[in-house]
Amino acid sequence: MNITEDIKSITYLKSKAADLLKQINETQRPIIITQNGEPRAVIQDPKSYENMRNALGILKLISQGEQEIKDNKTISQDGVFEKLEKNLKNG
Repeated sequence: MNITEDIKSITYLKSKAADLLKQINETQRPIIITQNGEPRAVIQDPKSYENMRNALGILKLISQGEQEIKDNKTISQDGVFEKLEKNLKNG
């Protein structure tokens, strides 16, 4: 992150919104918007946002899987295939 380019005041946002959107979409780096010197918001391009959401979803699934392993809520590969075969035969 380049501090001078990636942190902008809300005043700058109000006067240069189109320029900021162009920068965000070209660099795919988020911009931190400050108000009274404090960070208040982050503006991000849609593609990067979607990628971030997908990554968080994958991390959540990994975390759930790790918890199921800790709780001994697993099934063997053979057990999975047996269950699938049974379900396919029944309907």
